[in-house]
Amino acid sequence: MSSLQVDNIQSYNANPPVIKSSSGAEVGTFCRAWVNFNGSGTVAIRASFNVSSITDNGTGDYTVNFTTAMPDANYSITATAAPVYNGSVVNTGDNMANDNTFVATTSLCNVCVRGNGSSFATFDSLAVHVAIFR
Repeated sequence: MSSLQVDNIQSYNANPPVIKSSSGAEVGTFCRAWVNFNGSGTVAIRASFNVSSITDNGTGDYTVNFTTAMPDANYSITATAAPVYNGSVVNTGDNMANDNTFVATTSLCNVCVRGNGSSFATFDSLAVHVAIFR
């Protein structure tokens, strides 16, 4: 087995590097964007990659804005949040009115933090973490 030890991996074009198997089949890519932010009070990014800003749309409802656009809106959103009361659930997309409207474009995505009570009301969280893969 071989190991590759380098300080940098750089693509030859504007696309991120792709991980391939020995037969040349694509098996993965790197995370295209991620953010760790405070979603309570004044929303503030603690650390991020390829995220230009966070928009506070109201209690527990946030928009993540990308610095460099995604190639399309067919990416995967992974999100977690610190518990607000008896745990919490993070929903991607804006379905606060149960209309199942999903917001994901090449330039942004929406995440909502909800309590796990019977009403699933939204709540601000002190720690929201979002990662985007494509």
